Formats: sequence, structure tokens, C-alpha cells
Amino acid sequence: MKVEEIIRMISKVLYKYFLFFYKVLLRRVRLAHGCHVKLQKSPPLEKLSNSNQAIVCDVEGGLLRSSSTFPYFMLVALEGGGFFRGLLLLVLYPLLCCVGCELGLRVMVMVCFFGIKREGFRVGKAILPKFLMEDVGLEGFEALNKGSKRVCVSRMPRVMVEGFLKDYLEVEVVIGRELKEFHGYYTGLMEEEGEAMERLDLKELMGMGDGVVGMGGYASSLHHPLFSLCKEVYLVSEIEKRKWQPLPRAMYPKPLVFHDGRLAFKPTPSSTLSMFLWLPLGVPLGIARAVVFLFLPFKLAIPILALMGMNNTGRCIPRSSSPSPSSPQLFVCNHRTLLDPLYISAAVKRNLTATTYSLSRMSELLSPIKTIRLTRNKKLDREKMEKVLQDEGLVVCPEGTTCREPYLLRFSPLFAELGREIVPVALDSRVGMFYGTTAGGLKCLDPLYFLMNPIPTYRVEFLDKVDTTSIEGRGCNSVEVANYVQEKIAKALGFECTSLTRRDKYLMLAGNEGFVEARRR
Repeated sequence: MKVEEIIRMISKVLYKYFLFFYKVLLRRVRLAHGCHVKLQKSPPLEKLSNSNQAIVCDVEGGLLRSSSTFPYFMLVALEGGGFFRGLLLLVLYPLLCCVGCELGLRVMVMVCFFGIKREGFRVGKAILPKFLMEDVGLEGFEALNKGSKRVCVSRMPRVMVEGFLKDYLEVEVVIGRELKEFHGYYTGLMEEEGEAMERLDLKELMGMGDGVVGMGGYASSLHHPLFSLCKEVYLVSEIEKRKWQPLPRAMYPKPLVFHDGRLAFKPTPSSTLSMFLWLPLGVPLGIARAVVFLFLPFKLAIPILALMGMNNTGRCIPRSSSPSPSSPQLFVCNHRTLLDPLYISAAVKRNLTATTYSLSRMSELLSPIKTIRLTRNKKLDREKMEKVLQDEGLVVCPEGTTCREPYLLRFSPLFAELGREIVPVALDSRVGMFYGTTAGGLKCLDPLYFLMNPIPTYRVEFLDKVDTTSIEGRGCNSVEVANYVQEKIAKALGFECTSLTRRDKYLMLAGNEGFVEARRR
């Protein structure tokens, strides 16, 4: 009996041994039939210099520095579904590590997309590109750009990566699985990988130029059927990818000016866990900071907020810019958050009035300083601003909307038509967990999200006065003054000027022009 058991055990071991080598041999035969795999430590740029080649790139294996897709699904869960859906995905993370790649992917898709409305889903275009661009490796990007036609393959659903690849990396073809729908809502199910291949014109792709070259990772790329059709396949190991440099912002094919969403960090499992542990403390802390902002005078609020973890830096007001108590002053600043006018008021230790273009009623009611709503009727708006300046100081944000990145949007010239000297103010804010701005979410929660950060930082710098009638001794019109002030603030902050507007931002991020209509009573 013992001999039979020993023979049976040996048979099982030999069976598994030969089965393993059979699978390896079968995979090599399949690859040899359609391609010649070259194992390289990194994509060989000198061998990809043929401008007439098409390149097939595995996004996770050959383009991004990290092959993990969990952070991007967590972004979809949190931004598209809320904190509960994100918490559920985090709880399932240990299970995802134990199951296979395909099963884990399907579980994440189900958790993140089940019940999400297809028409309102903008995470793939408005939020994910920022995080994906930051994860692009310089070496992978340079190799991808060597092809005359670029085809990118991803394990993630097409709706998650298409905006990033086509809009920001200018990739011609994106291959990814579609999500199944029911009456306009995602069911949380994905199509099979073969269905995505059926939609691709393989004859056109394979017949391009001098052949097709594949580029991907050891773990996942060779399993995709498209790579078996490549002339050559270059593979990159995870160890080699750790040495890759991030793609510098200056090399982005398209500048990343706008992005949406609340999360200011890449939600890896550990960082997401830290966020959920912080929330029970962060919410009451944010409310307490808001109460201090709303009800205490600036002389008391500033030191108390500093003790509560808010880091504020400022540059003293130049003598030429220092306002006298009897002379109302016009302050012109770039726009980072809804708290911009409050920080300027705190710096000059006076209650100023702020102009708003499209502020929610809730934010107007909670504002500790006066606000006036502009109507975009130049004549009427100019009269409103002139009336305020007769009695008190005024803060104007001529960009009309916030911008998170180091760019300044086009300045509206209305402030320069008032015929007054202005004080330019350069503002910058830094957060580590939550953004205090949104294009598609609830704007009334913007200040709370900013104040919920562990250590939010604000920088306020007053610049020299600018005469609106002349620049450096020569006459000028209002548009020239607006451009001059924009350049001056950008130089102080190290930002870049653009001609983009509020309308451009909201059309891209929210699919509307960014107006908040007051409800009729």
C-alpha cells in the first residue's frame, strides 16, 4: 500500500512537471509562429528608429512605471461612486491579491462600475489622465513615439484609458474591452478579450510599413493575442521599470492644464487606508477650521488656524501697494480656491468685497465677507464694481474660475476699465489629500474639502501697483493691461500664461459652460 502511494505521488509530480513544460513549449511555438521575441532590459530606441514601423504597446507593461491598476480603479470608485464604494474596494484588496489577474480585474470592474450612469461618467477624461500622465515612464514614452502609428493595448476598460491615450499622448488606436450596459447604466460586466480584437482591422494594422513591433512587460503582454501577430516583441521587467524616470511635464505632447476630482494623491492601497483613517479626524477638523474662518476676526483667526495645522506664507505689502484705510483698493489676483478673497482680506486685515461669476447660493450665504455676483453684462458689472469701490476694497479674480496646475487662464480686461490703480496679488495653494475645487461635484463643499487636508498651505504675495492707463510710460488699452498683469503674476509664481478660458475648462471637465443658475422662487 505504501509503495502504491509513493508511485501515485511520483506520478502526480511528473504529471505537473510535464504539464508545465508543455504549456511553456506551446506558448513558445505560438509566439514563434507569428513573432520573434527579444528579451531586452529596456525598449531599444536605436532599433525602433525605423519611422515606418507601427508600435503596439501594452499600457500597463510597457508604458506606465507601475503595472498595478488598483489605484486607477480606486479613483473610479471614489470619484464616480463615493466613499462607500471606495471602502468596499479597499476591503476586497487582500482577496484581489489572492485570485488571478483576470478574476481580480473583473471584481474591480464590478465594484467600481455597477450602477454607474454611462452618460454622466467623466472620470476617464477629467480625472484619470492626470494620474496616468504622472505614471508614464520617460523610457517607455520615447520608445512609443518612435512608431509611425501607435497602438495601445490595456487590461483596463476602454472608457478608463481612451481619453488619456488619445487626448494627451496622441495615440491613434486604443484597444480595450468595452463595458456592458443596461438602459444607460453600467452593469459591471466586461466583454471578452476576443470581442475587442474582432473590432480591429488586423489587415490594415499588420500591413503597415515595415511590420509591427510590440512593447510590453513580461507578466501580461504575451497573453494578449495581438502580440502574437507582431514581427518583434520587446519586453521590460518590473525591476527595470523601477529605474524609469517619470515623464517631465515639459515633454507632455499636450499640456495638462485642467483636471477634476477631489483626490490630490495617487490612491495606492496604503495611501487609501491612510485617507480613511484620517477622515474621522479630518471632517471635524475641517468644520472647526471653517467655524474659526467664519466667526472670528482675522487677528484671532490667523494664529488659531496656524495652531490647527494651516500653513500660510505671505510676502509683506510693498509701500507702493499698501492701501490706506481711507482709500478703497482694487486687488486683482489669480484664482486657486474660493478662499482667495479671505486670505487677501486676512493679509490686509480688512474686510473686502469679492466678485463672483457663478457661486452657489450656499457658498454666498456662508461667506464671511461680502460678495457681488457678476452677470457678464460689461456695463452692469462695471457699475456694480465702481459702486463697491466708492466705500470699500474689492477683490477681483479675472480668470473667472480656478486652475490647479501651474498655469494662468486668460484675464478678463473688465477690471482694467475701471480707471484705477490696481494691486496684483499672486496666490498659490498646496494640498496633500483633497482638492478644494471641483467642476463636476458639489461646489458648496469646496472650502470644507480644502480645510480637511492635514496641512493645507497658502501663499499670498502682493506685487507693486499697476497703473491701468499706461504700462512703463506708454499708453495702453484694457486688454494690454490685463495681459500685463497676468504676466506679472505668472512670473512671481513661476507659472505659465495661457489663453484658455472658463468656458474651455467646463466644456472639457463637466460638459457644460460652468454656470450655476439661481433657482426661481
